[in-house]
Amino acid sequence: MKKTANRSARIKSRQVIFPPSLAKGDTIGLIAPAGSIINKSNFRDGIRILEKKGFEVKYNQHIVNAKGYLSGSDQERADEFNRLWSDPEVKGLVAARGGYGCMRMIHLINMKQIQKNAKILVGFSDLSVLLTAISQKTGLVTYHGPVVTTLASINKLSQASFFDVLTGHSPQCFKPASFKILKNGNARGVLIGGNLTTLVHTIGTPYEIPWHQAILFIEDIGEAPYRLDRLLTHLFQAGKLQKVKGLILGTFTDDEKKGNAHMQRTVRKRVLELLGDYEIPVWANLPVGHGRQNITLPIGVEVEMDSGENMLRFL
Repeated sequence: MKKTANRSARIKSRQVIFPPSLAKGDTIGLIAPAGSIINKSNFRDGIRILEKKGFEVKYNQHIVNAKGYLSGSDQERADEFNRLWSDPEVKGLVAARGGYGCMRMIHLINMKQIQKNAKILVGFSDLSVLLTAISQKTGLVTYHGPVVTTLASINKLSQASFFDVLTGHSPQCFKPASFKILKNGNARGVLIGGNLTTLVHTIGTPYEIPWHQAILFIEDIGEAPYRLDRLLTHLFQAGKLQKVKGLILGTFTDDEKKGNAHMQRTVRKRVLELLGDYEIPVWANLPVGHGRQNITLPIGVEVEMDSGENMLRFL
């Protein structure tokens, strides 16, 4: 007999706040709530792309000059985030880069200010904890997408997706040709996800995601196959993975050729071993991750996985 995850047919009523879109001439605040900017050339290239699209940028020069693996102290990074969010000139915030550090300062973020003053927030990697926590604590839809230092290296589709979201032209559905159905089935839930390592490390904290409502998407980079296995096994043994309504796998390397096929096979094999007896649809090849493919996805919105149409619908 097939096991069915213990999940309700309907999603519990929840407040959802969509941030206002941006227009040419608007100012984007560049934040660095995690790591310091190692590749300053990539940072400058990203700024040029934003400016070429007609946006102004505002950021603290300190994030460019910071040394070490953090872009400043926990208080400094949180203060800069809160300052830019409260700045009436700043219409949206985009992370300069990921790295590590968001978990250290998230308790210092002014959630009440965010709830009262909705703005677009975009980032990925270590930003996953900020995106998911802000979404569930305030109801604000946040966006998993490129950071400034990756804007010049992502492909045209990913770049177009990023600017479509900023300007309010997000699609109603998503159907990439690359989608691969590993386990059939339809599911409806709240789209939540991001970096696998980061999300696993939220377990047991006030910022853990609501697994039972989730259409979960995951990606990662720099992890050996056995570590990815361990992370997925941890999710299952903790009783989290089998609670999700659906699972979508992104990429797990930054090189689409070298080692990618082996890494993808490792993750798929382990996921199917863990969820094979559960009526949970599993998809692969979502163009999201640390490589050239990184489309922008909303965190905290209701979606539907339609395996018959190979389509993710935003409801």
